Amino acid sequence: MSVIKPFKGFRPPVDIVEKLASRPYDVLNSEEARVECEGNPYSLLHVTKAEIDLPKGTDEHSPEVYLQVVKNYNMFKDLGWLVKDEEEKLYIYAQSMNPKDANAKWQYGIVACAYSEDYVNKVIKKHELTRKDKEEDRMKHVRITNACETHRRDRRQRHRQQAHL
Repeated sequence: MSVIKPFKGFRPPVDIVEKLASRPYDVLNSEEARVECEGNPYSLLHVTKAEIDLPKGTDEHSPEVYLQVVKNYNMFKDLGWLVKDEEEKLYIYAQSMNPKDANAKWQYGIVACAYSEDYVNKVIKKHELTRKDKEEDRMKHVRITNACETHRRDRRQRHRQQAHL
Protein backbone atom coordinates (compact mmCIF):
# COMPACT_ATOMS: atom_id res chain seq x y z
CA MET A 1 0.00 0.00 0.00
CA SER A 2 1.22 3.45 -0.86
CA VAL A 3 1.90 5.98 1.85
CA ILE A 4 0.49 9.44 1.20
CA LYS A 5 1.09 12.59 3.16
CA PRO A 6 -0.81 15.85 3.48
CA PHE A 7 0.88 19.09 2.48
CA LYS A 8 0.33 22.84 2.61
CA GLY A 9 -1.12 23.67 -0.76
CA PHE A 10 -1.43 26.99 -2.53
CA ARG A 11 -5.02 27.91 -3.41
CA PRO A 12 -6.70 31.00 -4.82
CA PRO A 13 -9.01 33.17 -2.73
CA VAL A 14 -12.68 32.34 -3.31
CA ASP A 15 -13.39 35.65 -5.08
CA ILE A 16 -10.95 34.90 -7.94
CA VAL A 17 -11.06 31.10 -8.14
CA GLU A 18 -13.12 31.11 -11.36
CA LYS A 19 -10.73 33.57 -13.00
CA LEU A 20 -7.75 31.40 -12.06
CA ALA A 21 -9.26 28.12 -13.28
CA SER A 22 -8.07 26.91 -16.64
CA ARG A 23 -8.15 23.88 -18.85
CA PRO A 24 -5.25 21.43 -18.45
CA TYR A 25 -2.00 22.61 -20.01
CA ASP A 26 -1.80 19.59 -22.30
CA VAL A 27 -5.15 19.98 -24.07
CA LEU A 28 -4.29 23.25 -25.82
CA ASN A 29 -1.32 24.55 -27.70
CA SER A 30 0.47 27.80 -26.94
CA GLU A 31 -1.64 29.92 -29.31
CA GLU A 32 -4.91 28.50 -27.95
CA ALA A 33 -3.68 29.23 -24.41
CA ARG A 34 -2.86 32.83 -25.38
CA VAL A 35 -6.35 33.33 -26.76
CA GLU A 36 -8.04 31.60 -23.82
CA CYS A 37 -6.45 33.81 -21.17
CA GLU A 38 -6.41 37.04 -23.18
CA GLY A 39 -7.43 39.84 -20.85
CA ASN A 40 -7.27 37.55 -17.81
CA PRO A 41 -4.05 38.01 -15.86
CA TYR A 42 -5.37 35.57 -13.21
CA SER A 43 -5.42 32.53 -15.52
CA LEU A 44 -3.24 29.72 -14.21
CA LEU A 45 -2.14 29.20 -17.80
CA HIS A 46 0.38 31.98 -17.11
CA VAL A 47 2.10 29.42 -14.84
CA THR A 48 1.36 26.11 -16.55
CA LYS A 49 2.03 27.41 -20.09
CA ALA A 50 4.29 30.38 -19.36
CA GLU A 51 5.47 30.62 -22.97
CA ILE A 52 2.27 32.61 -23.57
CA ASP A 53 3.96 35.55 -21.83
CA LEU A 54 6.99 35.38 -24.13
CA PRO A 55 7.26 36.29 -27.82
CA LYS A 56 5.27 34.06 -30.18
CA GLY A 57 7.36 31.22 -31.50
CA THR A 58 9.33 30.74 -28.26
CA ASP A 59 10.10 27.03 -27.83
CA GLU A 60 7.89 25.86 -24.97
CA HIS A 61 10.80 23.81 -23.57
CA SER A 62 13.40 26.58 -23.69
CA PRO A 63 15.14 27.76 -20.50
CA GLU A 64 13.41 31.15 -20.89
CA VAL A 65 10.02 29.49 -20.46
CA TYR A 66 11.02 27.84 -17.19
CA LEU A 67 12.38 31.17 -15.93
CA GLN A 68 9.01 32.71 -16.84
CA VAL A 69 7.26 29.90 -14.91
CA VAL A 70 9.15 30.86 -11.75
CA LYS A 71 8.52 34.58 -12.32
CA ASN A 72 4.77 34.07 -12.85
CA TYR A 73 4.39 31.55 -10.00
CA ASN A 74 6.10 33.92 -7.57
CA MET A 75 4.02 36.84 -8.86
CA PHE A 76 0.79 34.87 -8.26
CA LYS A 77 1.90 34.22 -4.67
CA ASP A 78 3.11 37.81 -4.10
CA LEU A 79 -0.20 39.26 -5.38
CA GLY A 80 -2.21 36.90 -3.16
CA TRP A 81 -3.68 35.01 -6.10
CA LEU A 82 -2.23 31.80 -4.67
CA VAL A 83 -2.25 31.60 -0.88
CA LYS A 84 -0.53 28.88 1.11
CA ASP A 85 -2.74 26.92 3.49
CA GLU A 86 -1.72 27.22 7.12
CA GLU A 87 -2.20 23.52 7.83
CA GLU A 88 -1.19 20.42 5.92
CA LYS A 89 -4.16 18.85 4.15
CA LEU A 90 -5.21 16.18 1.71
CA TYR A 91 -7.17 17.76 -1.13
CA ILE A 92 -10.15 16.31 -2.96
CA TYR A 93 -10.92 17.51 -6.44
CA ALA A 94 -13.67 17.09 -8.98
CA GLN A 95 -13.33 17.95 -12.65
CA SER A 96 -15.33 17.69 -15.82
CA MET A 97 -14.71 18.75 -19.37
CA ASN A 98 -18.31 20.09 -19.47
CA PRO A 99 -19.21 21.05 -15.89
CA LYS A 100 -22.33 23.01 -16.88
CA ASP A 101 -23.80 20.05 -18.78
CA ALA A 102 -26.38 18.19 -16.65
CA ASN A 103 -25.11 14.89 -18.12
CA ALA A 104 -21.44 15.69 -17.68
CA LYS A 105 -19.08 12.96 -16.58
CA TRP A 106 -17.01 13.84 -13.55
CA GLN A 107 -13.62 12.64 -12.40
CA TYR A 108 -12.71 12.75 -8.71
CA GLY A 109 -9.37 12.36 -7.02
CA ILE A 110 -7.10 13.09 -4.11
CA VAL A 111 -4.09 15.36 -4.27
CA ALA A 112 -1.38 14.36 -1.82
CA CYS A 113 2.35 13.88 -1.54
CA ALA A 114 3.55 10.35 -2.17
CA TYR A 115 6.84 8.54 -2.39
CA SER A 116 8.14 8.69 -5.95
CA GLU A 117 9.42 5.12 -5.49
CA ASP A 118 5.82 3.96 -5.04
CA TYR A 119 4.99 5.45 -8.43
CA VAL A 120 8.03 3.95 -10.14
CA ASN A 121 7.37 0.54 -8.52
CA LYS A 122 3.71 0.65 -9.64
CA VAL A 123 2.32 0.72 -6.11
CA ILE A 124 0.53 3.86 -7.30
CA LYS A 125 -1.39 3.10 -10.46
CA LYS A 126 -0.93 5.45 -13.38
CA HIS A 127 -4.15 7.17 -14.36
CA GLU A 128 -2.95 7.67 -17.92
CA LEU A 129 -0.04 6.83 -20.16
CA THR A 130 1.91 10.06 -20.38
CA ARG A 131 4.61 10.62 -22.97
CA LYS A 132 8.10 10.84 -21.48
CA ASP A 133 8.67 14.37 -22.84
CA LYS A 134 5.48 15.62 -21.15
CA GLU A 135 6.46 13.94 -17.86
CA GLU A 136 9.87 15.60 -17.96
CA ASP A 137 8.35 18.99 -18.78
CA ARG A 138 6.04 18.78 -15.75
CA MET A 139 8.88 17.56 -13.52
CA LYS A 140 10.87 20.65 -14.54
CA HIS A 141 7.91 22.74 -13.42
CA VAL A 142 7.82 20.91 -10.09
CA ARG A 143 11.57 21.25 -9.53
CA ILE A 144 11.83 24.95 -10.37
CA THR A 145 8.81 25.99 -8.32
CA ASN A 146 9.26 23.52 -5.45
CA ALA A 147 5.53 23.05 -5.97
CA CYS A 148 5.41 19.67 -4.28
CA GLU A 149 7.79 20.35 -1.44
CA THR A 150 6.29 19.15 1.81
CA HIS A 151 7.91 22.10 3.62
CA ARG A 152 9.76 19.84 6.00
CA ARG A 153 13.39 20.77 5.67
CA ASP A 154 15.07 17.61 6.96
CA ARG A 155 17.04 15.48 4.51
CA ARG A 156 14.75 12.48 4.84
CA GLN A 157 11.93 14.42 3.24
CA ARG A 158 13.93 16.34 0.62
CA HIS A 159 14.10 13.42 -1.84
CA ARG A 160 10.29 13.40 -2.14
CA GLN A 161 9.98 16.26 -4.58
CA GLN A 162 7.27 14.56 -6.66
CA ALA A 163 3.56 14.33 -6.03
CA HIS A 164 1.45 11.76 -7.81
CA LEU A 165 -2.11 10.60 -7.56
